[in-house]
Amino acid sequence: MSDELIEHAVRVLLDGGLVALPTETVYGLAADATNPVAVRRIFEVKGRPLGHPLIVHVSSGRSLDAWATEVPDRARHLVEQFWPGPLTLVLARQPGVPDVVTGGRPTVGLRAPDHPMAQDLLRRLDLQAGGWAGVAAPSANRFGRVSPTTAAHVRADLGTDVDLILDGGPSRLGVESTIVDLSQDRPIVLRLGGVTVEAVAEVLGERPELADAWSAPEGEGPRAPGMSTAHYAPQPRVVLVDDVGAFAQDLVIRLVGERLAAGDRVAVLAPTVVDGLPPDAIELEPVGPAANYARVLYDRLRQADRLGVDVIVAIPPPPGGLGESVRDRLSRAAVAGLQRIERGRREPPDP
Repeated sequence: MSDELIEHAVRVLLDGGLVALPTETVYGLAADATNPVAVRRIFEVKGRPLGHPLIVHVSSGRSLDAWATEVPDRARHLVEQFWPGPLTLVLARQPGVPDVVTGGRPTVGLRAPDHPMAQDLLRRLDLQAGGWAGVAAPSANRFGRVSPTTAAHVRADLGTDVDLILDGGPSRLGVESTIVDLSQDRPIVLRLGGVTVEAVAEVLGERPELADAWSAPEGEGPRAPGMSTAHYAPQPRVVLVDDVGAFAQDLVIRLVGERLAAGDRVAVLAPTVVDGLPPDAIELEPVGPAANYARVLYDRLRQADRLGVDVIVAIPPPPGGLGESVRDRLSRAAVAGLQRIERGRREPPDP
C-alpha cells in the first residue's frame, strides 16, 4: 500500500469522510472520532441505532490520557501486554469526547489495532491532527449482519456509501476485540473476542466478571458494541448443535434431513467432516480448531449467503479459550434468525 494512498485516507478522514480500515480482527468503518458530524454518518451508513457506543481506535497506549480521565494501573498493565491487539478497554471518558461516540455514556472504549496499515494511518493522523488522534470504527457492514473480514466483503455490504476502502488483505483473527470495562471497582468483560478471558485474568491477577451480555436494563442501549442479543447474522437461519463427538454428528444428520424434507436448502458448518450427510446437503469446508474457526467463521457465513442457503446447521467449537468467542457469535446469529421468523409471523405480507 503506497504512502500516497494512506495520506489520501488521512485527508478523507480529516475532511469528515468515511474510510473502511483493515484491522487484525475485522474491517472497521472509520471516521474522525473528534468530528461528531462524521461519526453520525457511520450510524446512517450502517443503519445502526444512535445510542450504541463505538470504539475509538488509537495508535498506542500513549493516547490513553487524551481520551480517558482515569487510567488505573491495571489498564496500563493490559495495554503493555496486549496493545496493539484485539483488546478494548472501557474507561472514564474525557469531557471533550463527543456523546455520539460514547452513546452518551460517561465511558469510552479504546483500542490500538494490530495491523500495519491501520497503525500507519493512525500515526499519520496523529501528526496531521497536531495531537493524539483517533477514529471511531465499528465493523464495516450493515448493522446486525455478518462482520467483514476482507475488503471485498465491505464493497458487497456498503458499496459507494464508503468514501475509501483500504485493502489490507484478509483479517488475521476474524472475530472482534475482547471488551473489558475497567471503569468500575471490578473488571468486567462486556464482549468476548480475540483475547481470551484466561489471558486477561493472568495479567490482572484475578478473573474478570463476565457481563450478562444477553440483556440490558429496561430503556438502556447496550453497554458496548456486539452486546445485542441478535447480532452477527447471515441471511440463513442458524441452528446450533451443541454436543460432541458421534452424537453431535448423528444429530446434525437428523436435523439436516428434517430441514431438507421441509423444502429448505441446508448447509453444514462444523470443525471436521460430517460423515453420512444426505447428498442434497451443502457441506461448507470444515473450519478446524477454535483459532481457525474464528478466522474463517464470517467468511463461511457469507458463503452460505451466496449459495442461497435457508438454514445453516452448525457445530460450534468446544468451550474455553477462543472457542467461547466463536460460540458467542454463533449463538447471537441463531437468535437473530429466530427473531426474523417471529417477525415474519407477526407482520402481514405486503399487499
